[in-house]
Amino acid sequence: MAVTAASGIRAVASRAHRQEFVAKLLLRSASIFVVVAMGALLLYLATEGTKLFTVDHVSPFQFLFSPVFDPDGRKPGSLVFIIGSLSITLFAIVIGGPFGIAVGVFLAELAPRRFVNMMKPAIEVLVGIPSVVYGWIGLTLLVPLIRTLTGSNGFGLMAAAIVLSVMILPTVITLSEDALKAVPDALREGSLAMGATRWQTIWRVLIPAAGSGLGVAVILGIARAIGETLAVQLVIGNASVLPTGLLSATAALPTEIVIDMAGAQQGSLLEHALFSMAFLLLLIAMLLILAVRFVMRRRT
Repeated sequence: MAVTAASGIRAVASRAHRQEFVAKLLLRSASIFVVVAMGALLLYLATEGTKLFTVDHVSPFQFLFSPVFDPDGRKPGSLVFIIGSLSITLFAIVIGGPFGIAVGVFLAELAPRRFVNMMKPAIEVLVGIPSVVYGWIGLTLLVPLIRTLTGSNGFGLMAAAIVLSVMILPTVITLSEDALKAVPDALREGSLAMGATRWQTIWRVLIPAAGSGLGVAVILGIARAIGETLAVQLVIGNASVLPTGLLSATAALPTEIVIDMAGAQQGSLLEHALFSMAFLLLLIAMLLILAVRFVMRRRT
């Protein structure tokens, strides 16, 4: 009986080791696949995005700082689109980021449980709404409202930035709430036990403790805002001119890529310029994310 029991234990242990080996192999394979896929994407964009300079011999200075976008005249300047992308993204983060974090704080720390249970499904539904729906609502409701209030044509940076602010709210709210709920209850109890008010506990204890999670919420908001195409294209005006204010119609890197990609012949200067814009958009997104991470680390 003892021999049988021992052999059974060895068989179970051997099966467990095999399962562990298979699980580790699958996880490592998945990790390697993701790294290789991301590396291949970066390499492809870098290769195609630099042909404008290596094949067509366009100056990087002209590409980055010229406001004239005329590929037929060998003037593929992207300054207008760079300023448009950065403007609407920064505006959306400045408005949507703090507001989303504030709503996350309210849901995690102040709101009644019944209200939270009602709001959570609504926020999750907002996350799944396609971007074209946000853009269509902005086109049919927001643009006419701005036109009525300001006397402009309604299209421009303000309309695009407001639409993006609304789009990133569900992501920022959900991640902010999760980050605050992940803070140990001992910190809350200790702060309250020392005589701090509820607001002092939230402002001086919970928000700093959840700083990394709140930073991730803002980073994902930036990632969604910087690359948004359809919603922005419907309300920004799509004019290749430098904006002079929030009511000015302009264009952004993603919108210009979508507009011109259908008519770009393979190997043409226009195609190379669009690839350069795509590569530049990726670099801008990476730099913004690294900047937010740096600021969050300095604060912590």
